[in-house]
Amino acid sequence: MLTLFMLMMQRVGLIIILAFILVNVSYFRRLVKADDTWAAKGILVLIFATFAIISNLTGVEITSHNTLVSTTWLTGLPATDSIANTRTLAITVSGLVGGPIVGTTVGLIAGVHRVIQGNGSDLFYIFSSIIVGFLSGMIGNQYLKRNRYPSMMMSALIGLTMESVQMLFIFIFSGPGFTLVRLIFFPMMILNSAGTAIFMSVISAYMRQEEQLRAVQTHDVLELADRTLPFFSSGLSEANAQQAATIIRRYTNFDAIGITDASDVLAHVGPGSDHHIPEKEVMTDLSKRVIATGQMRIAHSKAEIGCPHPGCPLAAAVVIPLIVQGHVMGTLKMYFTNPKDLTPVEEQLATGLASIFSSQLALGAAEEQSKLVKDAEIKSLQAQVNPHFFFNAINTISALMRTDADKARTLLLQLSTYFRTNLQGVRQTEIPLRQEREHVDAYLSLEQTRFPDKYDIIFDTQSSDEILIPPFTIQVLVENAIRHAFDDRRYGNKVWVSVNQNERYTKIRVRDNGFGIDKTMLPQLGHQVVSSENGSGTALENLNTRLVGLYGPQSQLHFDTDVTGTTVSLLIPSKQEAIHESTHR
Repeated sequence: MLTLFMLMMQRVGLIIILAFILVNVSYFRRLVKADDTWAAKGILVLIFATFAIISNLTGVEITSHNTLVSTTWLTGLPATDSIANTRTLAITVSGLVGGPIVGTTVGLIAGVHRVIQGNGSDLFYIFSSIIVGFLSGMIGNQYLKRNRYPSMMMSALIGLTMESVQMLFIFIFSGPGFTLVRLIFFPMMILNSAGTAIFMSVISAYMRQEEQLRAVQTHDVLELADRTLPFFSSGLSEANAQQAATIIRRYTNFDAIGITDASDVLAHVGPGSDHHIPEKEVMTDLSKRVIATGQMRIAHSKAEIGCPHPGCPLAAAVVIPLIVQGHVMGTLKMYFTNPKDLTPVEEQLATGLASIFSSQLALGAAEEQSKLVKDAEIKSLQAQVNPHFFFNAINTISALMRTDADKARTLLLQLSTYFRTNLQGVRQTEIPLRQEREHVDAYLSLEQTRFPDKYDIIFDTQSSDEILIPPFTIQVLVENAIRHAFDDRRYGNKVWVSVNQNERYTKIRVRDNGFGIDKTMLPQLGHQVVSSENGSGTALENLNTRLVGLYGPQSQLHFDTDVTGTTVSLLIPSKQEAIHESTHR
């Protein structure tokens, strides 16, 4: 038994080594996270079926006289002999990682191979392997639903259970039966259980490490975006660019940072600042091509950068256009003095930062434009970014970095959607209902993360997703209900949103089950600023002004309220109805 234990330990060690190699392959880590797709499941089956077959081939042969035969590669054995191997370990791990489909399929393949290896004997191995794969897959599926893997102790217990199933089949259906089980029971139970625990802990450790790294990177990007917002949103001036470039260099690994407008250098921080001087014309061929084409360019040598200065230390670069409303406003240039430092990670980071900075520039341009256009008063709501909402969202996302990095990234995308639709609203008086719904969903995702289970928003849309409404119509009414309707009540707060369309009008209603509005305040709502503890009270007035300006008095806000809640409704005429109304005024 001790000899078998030592031989089996070598086999388990081989599987653990393969596990270390596997988790170091980034493709496998991406594959595990995409296990809901059939393509991913198929590749996982191939990987773990290979592991299981290797386990069969490296097994220890046990003759009918209980003699151990250790060979390098066991391709076949007499029908009277048996094998001690790590097949159950490989099947169990496949189920825990890939779920029941992967586990069952790997079990079938491993079982069939074992029968072929034994010259067609011991068919029960097919059924036992399938059952092990299915059971471990069902257990693994429960963990996968919670986006986690079983702990090391739990993995050991699962491995022990699956090996017990295998032992039961051997005891009942194998020829040697009790004699064989008595010989292999303790070595295989202990080592396969320990191997399962170690294999799963290796995968879990690498996944946690990757998640933590991404959380740190996302946190740094958020902080960088927060720090640069005041400068990029104020426009591409030399002073703003110098401050922004200094901050970007501090928060990234790049050796030098440059920012230009469409013709001149605005800032350069780091090596090369002696000749990449602000107020001078852009000199590198790389930057000129980016400004001309609006396409990102990557250079891995001095020659590709094309700086005419003979002693320029810059040897690699990523140059990305800063685009606002389809026009190249300038470039963000990130340099390394050693071309080996420029990796795909830095390229992706530069791309993401340029998108953020372009949005910040667009925000500044929108704010400036809102001061110049004729309807600046109406556009102010569309152009403004609520600073309290922004910082609350940033704080919420930063807090989630430590507990749920995937959810934090999802909320970051929702925050991006929220700001993008704010900027689009500056340029449009009407948007599709679909786009307004995306804006509301983004707002609600962020708000409901801050206050889980506090609000329940129910949508009932009886209209086309492409009907046009003023931007922020529903968002303002939903936000108003959330901020004012429920006071400090923590649960049972509901808001119903309905959109109904007929040939003449689209009717929008937002109803809540809050505490109602003071009847003395109703004449003021939508017609003048009504200050409160939770806001300045300009949103409803602004929305009402836009509705009346676009469609006439028949579209103004209507309020119905009592102690059981408040309903706000409005009518938006169809295009034909609007034309009819305008001709009869």
